[in-house]
Amino acid sequence: MHDNHTITFSLKDDKESQLHTILVLVYDALKEKGYNPINQIVGYILSEDPTYITTHNNARSLIRKIDRDELLQMLVKSYLSE
Repeated sequence: MHDNHTITFSLKDDKESQLHTILVLVYDALKEKGYNPINQIVGYILSEDPTYITTHNNARSLIRKIDRDELLQMLVKSYLSE
């Protein structure tokens, strides 16, 4: 007998997962270097100045892969859904 269930794939979920992973890696790198990660990430988001993010563990390069608007949308969505 054939299974007629359709598997769905969402690029949106994959993108959010990738954003989350990068944000956690950046957070951890900032924390390891003794910075306040929340303050530094907020500074980066508000100014888009990469010097708010350490180069430790390639964090600065990672965060620059994230579209700032997508990051803000994800953060607001996450904040309001909980």
